[in-house]
Amino acid sequence: MTTFIWTIQIISSMLLIALILLHSPKGDGIAGIGGASHLFASQKSAEKGLNKVTAIIAAIFLICTFLIGCGIVK
Repeated sequence: MTTFIWTIQIISSMLLIALILLHSPKGDGIAGIGGASHLFASQKSAEKGLNKVTAIIAAIFLICTFLIGCGIVK
């Protein structure tokens, strides 16, 4: 059982890294000075879906970390 949890942990960590890198940058940059940063501030449906998938994978990662760290799974 421990091997299975470790495998899920490693896979979810790699997926989490990839998903975070896919997110668009949220920094205003120089456009924040003139207020032009809010021109394209709305989230597209693809980004909303990406946020949901990232949250689910992060939850799986945290649950696996908790199970391994507390020694519940032996």
